Amino acid sequence: MTTVHAQWVGDKALIARDEFERLVELARQSAEIDVRMSEDDVPAHGIMRLAEVGGAFDWLADEEDLYSVEDLRVRYR
Repeated sequence: MTTVHAQWVGDKALIARDEFERLVELARQSAEIDVRMSEDDVPAHGIMRLAEVGGAFDWLADEEDLYSVEDLRVRYR
């Protein structure tokens, strides 16, 4: 039996590379498969999506604003 640990980011699952390679190996035992991969050093979209739906910043919605426009010394346009 193979156990796969996955983390969801939006509608995509993230799994460890060794687990992915194990799944590919198992799939190749029963059928010919074609694996197409692209690598991204910084998965910015996934990180942004995780921050958006993760709920870590939900507490900010109820926080009072610390500064207003009147607090500006110089207003750049």
